[in-house]
Amino acid sequence: MTLSVLIPIYNYDASVLVTSLLHLAEAEGIDAEIIVADDASSTLTEWLQNIEAEENVRVLRTGKNIGRARNRNRMAEAARGEWLLFTDCDAQIERDFSFRRYLQASSSAIVVSGGLRHPNQNPDPDATLRYAYEKQADRHRSAEERSRQPYAQFTPFNLFIQRELFLSIRFDESCREYGYEDVLFGVELKKRDIPILHIDNPLVHIGLEPNAVFLEKSETALRTLHSQRLRMDGLARIENIAKRLRSFHLAGLTRSFFHLFQNTMKQNLLGNHPNLTIFALYKLGYYLSLEE
Repeated sequence: MTLSVLIPIYNYDASVLVTSLLHLAEAEGIDAEIIVADDASSTLTEWLQNIEAEENVRVLRTGKNIGRARNRNRMAEAARGEWLLFTDCDAQIERDFSFRRYLQASSSAIVVSGGLRHPNQNPDPDATLRYAYEKQADRHRSAEERSRQPYAQFTPFNLFIQRELFLSIRFDESCREYGYEDVLFGVELKKRDIPILHIDNPLVHIGLEPNAVFLEKSETALRTLHSQRLRMDGLARIENIAKRLRSFHLAGLTRSFFHLFQNTMKQNLLGNHPNLTIFALYKLGYYLSLEE
């Protein structure tokens, strides 16, 4: 098996991750290349010159920002491996991650999700909202839990997939802003009746944004969802809830609640002790307000 590990980056130093992947491939005897695709970063680019000199590492660059979906697609186009492993630049390898688990899984599946988790302690005191949100989600990220709704739990953070299959689908490049290109990919797998095998082979997500940045990214993702909502095939939970509220004629009341308490909710979410119930209400209200 030949493997291409694909890492999109933007203003992030992923040198530790790349070095760890190279060492792991050597230790496990895996024929692997690593492709790093820089999406027109404005900072933290010096490390790319050093890592590019490493054997089995290639760096792709762009003169302008092309977005997450296109950046991932161009790595797959350039890849030489029969199999692709997508991850993000803010991933970290720990002892329970192994290329060999994907080798074993490839005998019975062409799409495999290894899962993710987060550090036991918050690495950034300014990221209380993202950390609380992700640690709550980690409770449902075991392979057993993800397998109950295999397409709804799809993520490209730790995705092992046959290159030929990926190139026949690709991430939807109409998603120029942050969010939901992964859900649309899962929708396409579901439509084609291609199963996703979920296994426990997690990578650790360490790149947590400060509260204000995460809230802004969440709003951006909701705008993306709203523009693509008719294509979600029931895999977007917040759209499913919005549908129920519309059917009971409660969407207007929810929007009014959001406008009345938006600033109060935001104050909580940007503080040191954000409440996840308030975060859920904020997202729902913001999403429904996009219909105005």
